[in-house]
Amino acid sequence: MTIAITGATGQLGSLIIERLKGQLSHDRIIALARNPDKAAGLGVPVRSFDYARPEGLAQALEGVETLLLISSSEIGQREEQHRNVIAAARQAGVAHLVYTSILHADRSPISLAQEHRATEAALAASGLAVTVLRNGWYFENYAASFPAALANGAFIGSAGDGQLSLATRADYADAAVAVLTGSGHAGRTYELAGDTAVTLTEVAAELSRQTGRAIPYVNLPQAEFAGILKGAGIPELFAEGLASWDVDAAHGALFDDGRALSALIGRPTTPLDQAVRAALS
Repeated sequence: MTIAITGATGQLGSLIIERLKGQLSHDRIIALARNPDKAAGLGVPVRSFDYARPEGLAQALEGVETLLLISSSEIGQREEQHRNVIAAARQAGVAHLVYTSILHADRSPISLAQEHRATEAALAASGLAVTVLRNGWYFENYAASFPAALANGAFIGSAGDGQLSLATRADYADAAVAVLTGSGHAGRTYELAGDTAVTLTEVAAELSRQTGRAIPYVNLPQAEFAGILKGAGIPELFAEGLASWDVDAAHGALFDDGRALSALIGRPTTPLDQAVRAALS
């Protein structure tokens, strides 16, 4: 079995490759990267792979039996880019395609879900054997704000008291590896999320406990939160998106209690205290 991972130099892709190396011969793992030079240190064969350049994709997938399509980071271009990869996978004879989608993509109000829904529809129509990993929010999405919270004495957001079923990137990586190396997953869609939901108030409380500082969670109106993000240098469209996704989370968009993630990886998902400790380290 030859497994190829797109987005191999990204945080999730590189983590998946590292875990696969512990289970498979390195020559059975192929790193697909837009910039192959950046993937040189991964310790596996590397092929050039740019979602936006369809002319070279099928050739890069020659001999690949299982493909993990990690969703593109280019919001607004992902549907077309993913269709390019799906077409190339069909042309190359890929036997199994695994796709990283978003939690409850079929009904999620989060703006990101639209392109995921379109991709899932394209996959369903492709004739390929497909597994969809509907990943929930990464804990690291919020941990990225810890330095600013510590510097400013407050952890801010617009998620209110929304219950967030967060899991770590490592949890999601382990789920991908379980599907890529296991059997019986074709045709399945997994709603993946943390075992225990938390609020941002609870995240701030744990951050406070571990740092010995009082870092309260301060809930802000969407426009105010977006304005602060833009003031911190985050591009306007992304800042507006982050604030809107928090508001969606306040209304339950990031909650799931099915525990499919822990069942898939064979262990509990990373608890909040451990996730915060790792982020601070």
